[in-house]
Order: sequence, then C-alpha cells, then structure tokens
Amino acid sequence: MALYIDADACPVKDEAERVTSRHKLKMYVVSNGGLRPSRNPYVENIIVDAGADVADMWIADRCGKGDVVVTGDIPLAAKCIATGARVLRHNGEAFSEANIGQQLAMRDLMADLRAANPLGAGGSGKGFTKADRSRFLEALEREIRAAARQV
Repeated sequence: MALYIDADACPVKDEAERVTSRHKLKMYVVSNGGLRPSRNPYVENIIVDAGADVADMWIADRCGKGDVVVTGDIPLAAKCIATGARVLRHNGEAFSEANIGQQLAMRDLMADLRAANPLGAGGSGKGFTKADRSRFLEALEREIRAAARQV
C-alpha cells in the first residue's frame, strides 16, 4: 500500500505528506525534477526523464490494488483505475470506474473545441481554494482507509 503523487503541478504535496506520515505509508513524489526533496523517511522523490507522460507511465506501471494516486491527469487516472488503484484529484474529487469514461469523453470534447477555435478565449480556470485543500485532506483520509480494507 502506497501513495503516488503526480507531482509536477500538485498543490497538495505537503498535505499528502502529513497524512501518509500519520499512517506510516510510503509516498512516491514523481516529477521531472525541480522539486525540493523531502527529508521525511516515508517520502521517496522519483525524478524521471523529461518527456511527455514519463512520470505518468512510471506511476501507472507501479500502482495497483490498495494504492492511492493523486493526479489531475485524466488519462493517467484511467490507467490507475484499471490497475485497481484509488485515484483523487488535487481538490479531493475521486475518479472511479463509474465516472472515468465520462471524464475522458469530456476531456476529448474540450480538446476538440479548443482546436476548432484557436483564437477563442482561454482561461486559467478557477484558483485553488482553502475549501479545495480541506476537501482533499478529507478525501485522502477516506481513500487511504478504503485502500487499507482492500489489501
């Protein structure tokens, strides 16, 4: 049982580290580099080669039943769900077998819409809030407990 963090753009690494330390779980922080390594003995920083989806492939190849993955990447979430892992977004929303198909379809639709209108208004989306952080902490605790029951 471990926690995998798709870390390059993850705003909740510190929160995840606190939760995994409390549960004495191994946490893999996977990135292309540029992150300050943790001194926490439960945390292992994994630096992968630069390139599209290299960090995602590292996580997908290793996670499985009883593990929890934190990512905002929908294709990675789908791969992890297929292995039996539990998957959360950074804001605490869970990806699941029941919703991943719709999530993938919506992602593809939005990509097509952006491609059809390259001059259209782009937005950075809404900011990450304290409520998102709180929801994430609650969800991570719930998913770790559920994953422990799977093992």
